[in-house]
Amino acid sequence: MKLPALTAFHFFTMAARTESFVHAARSLHVTHGAVSRQVRQLEDAIGVELFERRNRAIFLNDAGRHLYNLTGPFFEQLESTVSALQRESRTETIVVSCEPTIAMKWLIPRLPEFQAAYPALQIQLLAAGGLVDFVRSGADVAVRRDDFYWDETVHAQTICEEWIGPVCTPAQWDKHRQLDGMPLLRAKTRLQAWESWMRLSEVSAPNSLKVDYEHFYLCNQAAAAGLGVSMSSALMVQDELKSGQLIAPLGFKRDGSRYCLLAPRPFGESAKAAAFWEWVTGQMQASLQGIEAL
Repeated sequence: MKLPALTAFHFFTMAARTESFVHAARSLHVTHGAVSRQVRQLEDAIGVELFERRNRAIFLNDAGRHLYNLTGPFFEQLESTVSALQRESRTETIVVSCEPTIAMKWLIPRLPEFQAAYPALQIQLLAAGGLVDFVRSGADVAVRRDDFYWDETVHAQTICEEWIGPVCTPAQWDKHRQLDGMPLLRAKTRLQAWESWMRLSEVSAPNSLKVDYEHFYLCNQAAAAGLGVSMSSALMVQDELKSGQLIAPLGFKRDGSRYCLLAPRPFGESAKAAAFWEWVTGQMQASLQGIEAL
């Protein structure tokens, strides 16, 4: 059996919803005569009357009610799906892979600013570090520090330089006034960070015990709890420094590494990747302004 045109079912559904050709016509922006004709054509095509017509009024009969129980939800779902597709076509998603501590402590708090600047571009965030498999992860870009090798198939843009330095609570520093003798907290992901900073700063702490934590975030949390002094990235303690929960008594030094944005293809070929690189570069560099003076 060949079904009548979808328009006839649509007009019937609107009339059935209100049991009025006039009200259906207003919703459809057509004349009530057009609605009446479409419904009559549907009835003729299927060989079944769907309304009782009395005194210029219409009432669903059993057959019409049975059909409306099917077409009503169908058109509601169709309208909902089309609206969702239209929203998706207006909103593009960029999948960003980011090192977990940077994502937690720096990127996520700034995402509202990104959304305000790029309302049509939604960020989907993946917490990950190290090598990036863009195909398997589905990432469009990845924020990474350049502490590992990537080959020529990966396209990279520098975001900013890395600054590192010791941080602790004001009370801890008031108690010791020097690094030597304080517990030195370090992340297993950057075991050489203390040595790098001491070499750059010409500082030593021969009587200090090194205490290892899995990640920078845990080191900073331990420092905030008064368990020692953490070697931290300046980007990862922005809020704690502003609030005074932590201080950087000996300042930060550039350790020679940098943060980069990686992508599987040139940035000029992806407007959304280029937009994110421009935004994240401006934000990170703004975050680091004045760090050298600490």
